[in-house]
Amino acid sequence: MQLRYAFRLDPTPGQRSALARAFGCARVVYNDAIAARERARAAGEAFPTAAVLSRTLVTEAKRTRERHWLGEVSAVVLQQSLRDAESAYRHFFASLKGARKGARVGVPRFKSRKDERQAVRFTANARWKITEAGRLLLPKIGEVKVRWSRTLPAIPSSVTVIKDAAGRYFASFVIDTDPEQDRTRFSEPDPGSALGIDLGLTLPQTPSGGTPIAVLSDGTKIDSPRFLRRAEKKLKKAQRELSRKQKGSRNREKARLKVARAHAQVADARREFHHQLSTRLIRESQAVAVEDLAVQGLARTRLAKSVHDAGWSRFVGMLEYKAKRYGRTFVKVGRFEPTSQVCSTCGHRDGPKHLDVREWTCTACGTLHDRDHNAAKNIKAAGLAVTACGAPVRPEPVLAQREETGSHGSPPDARAA
Repeated sequence: MQLRYAFRLDPTPGQRSALARAFGCARVVYNDAIAARERARAAGEAFPTAAVLSRTLVTEAKRTRERHWLGEVSAVVLQQSLRDAESAYRHFFASLKGARKGARVGVPRFKSRKDERQAVRFTANARWKITEAGRLLLPKIGEVKVRWSRTLPAIPSSVTVIKDAAGRYFASFVIDTDPEQDRTRFSEPDPGSALGIDLGLTLPQTPSGGTPIAVLSDGTKIDSPRFLRRAEKKLKKAQRELSRKQKGSRNREKARLKVARAHAQVADARREFHHQLSTRLIRESQAVAVEDLAVQGLARTRLAKSVHDAGWSRFVGMLEYKAKRYGRTFVKVGRFEPTSQVCSTCGHRDGPKHLDVREWTCTACGTLHDRDHNAAKNIKAAGLAVTACGAPVRPEPVLAQREETGSHGSPPDARAA
């Protein structure tokens, strides 16, 4: 299993200039590759191969007066930029044919020097290394200071140097982990320990009120730190100052960095919270079941800001890859499973309920349920049923009948669950 380990870099002013040259050269080669393929498409010719692009855009371009400065950076950086262009077109055509899962990928576009994120990648043949003093030695850049927060579990296969919108530099190492060693990292939990997680939001009565981001099947409620909401006042002030600066001025660049750093602080705090929570849940449970929410749809409702602040997709993604890494069972329960309508005690389906209904009593057995806790129990039961009998996680799609096509009448209340 491949993982990325990112560490903060502290380059000197000279190294920052060298990295800026590397970013710029990689961007120019990438744009030249995109332009070459677009010219071939417009002329109705076959796309140039990777070998032809490498010869014309890198090797021969270094000998010209217009591109002689490409020789100031490592050739590996330029080759990797060409590979990125090839990968972008490969993903685009795979998405166009329906062979690629996920959202549809657009046509590769040109990169701008004003892009918020700049990156270059060094592979093993670039002869980069970590020195005995703990510095990162990069070709034609030098030994860059690294803020090590942990020890790398294995020898990295490549390193990507990234500059984010806040002006921070990071080194992202690709590590091939050992599955057997990963499985022994955490002690084995009880064989029957399973956990159901109900993700959701409950709007507080006051701005400082707690809102559970997740409710577990054992009754534990995990409050959302609401990082974005808490930093909203600071973000508004920084954004307001940015809007008043003259475009192209140095003061506007300073204000832009201030806004970017404020957003980066919120994103880093949310990511750290997700990592700690997902690691704890995976360490303590043998099986984890979570509901497959339509986050993109929920992000278009009046709860959009709260949905993005919760970061459900990233949290579920962390649960999934950590369960795979540490030998746990992870199940996504279909979003159409009526987890909030079924009584977890007797199994009676009591019908849809408005989001305002936080507690309800089963009409069959008379049990009083907390809405989220009951849903978490049902998610756990559905996850155990899937793992036991190998049933599909979600129903297979079926073709709509003739009388089902189109829209007829008003849609049901989207807030009902």
